[in-house]
Amino acid sequence: MSSPKLLLVEDDSALSELLEYRFENEGYSVRATPDGDEALVLASEDPPDLVILDWMIEGVSGIEVCRRLRREKATAHVPIIMLTAREAEDDRVRGLETGADDYLTKPFSPRELLARVAAVLRRVRPALAGETIEVGDLRLDPVAHRLERRGKELQLGPTEYRLIKFFMEHPRRVFSRGQLLDAVWGTGSEIEERTVDVHIRRLRKAISHEKAPDPIRTVRSAGYALEPV
Repeated sequence: MSSPKLLLVEDDSALSELLEYRFENEGYSVRATPDGDEALVLASEDPPDLVILDWMIEGVSGIEVCRRLRREKATAHVPIIMLTAREAEDDRVRGLETGADDYLTKPFSPRELLARVAAVLRRVRPALAGETIEVGDLRLDPVAHRLERRGKELQLGPTEYRLIKFFMEHPRRVFSRGQLLDAVWGTGSEIEERTVDVHIRRLRKAISHEKAPDPIRTVRSAGYALEPV
């Protein structure tokens, strides 16, 4: 299972180094920057699984970084935990209304932040926490790399496995071919979008069940979605 990718945006160098060390020890892949402008570039180049974002940082403010991340398609659904020395209720409300998923006031315990990050990831992307995902009659064990449908283990190629895992982490959401290319093959991939259709057909064949409907929905002119059946 790949390591969850964190983007840490914190201009207190001592705190940043401490958090980077603690999270890497827990198996996370961490990129850190003290600068809001650089954070936006890093997030657009390789969307993280979660952003830890300080309110008061260099360049663009944390609250503005949060707002812009929520506006971009690639990062609109990335969880954000804000760190701040601001204790006023209005500031907390403003952070949450801007799009933050959680809020931690300084000073805080790194152990508490670790727990909150794990909790958010369990909620939004269970596979990152190593937990089994169930969507309809599909059951995926990301640790064992095993997919079952109605109790029967299914045999998938590596690309089809990555596709179904991504779909199951985001059920019902429609993804364009370009978005699937970025998520499954990686940003900057030179593979043509029609390749996605080929692998969708293979995935449909691999998970087909004579007594169950096709869970992969084709949305004309938009893309594909996984529906619980």
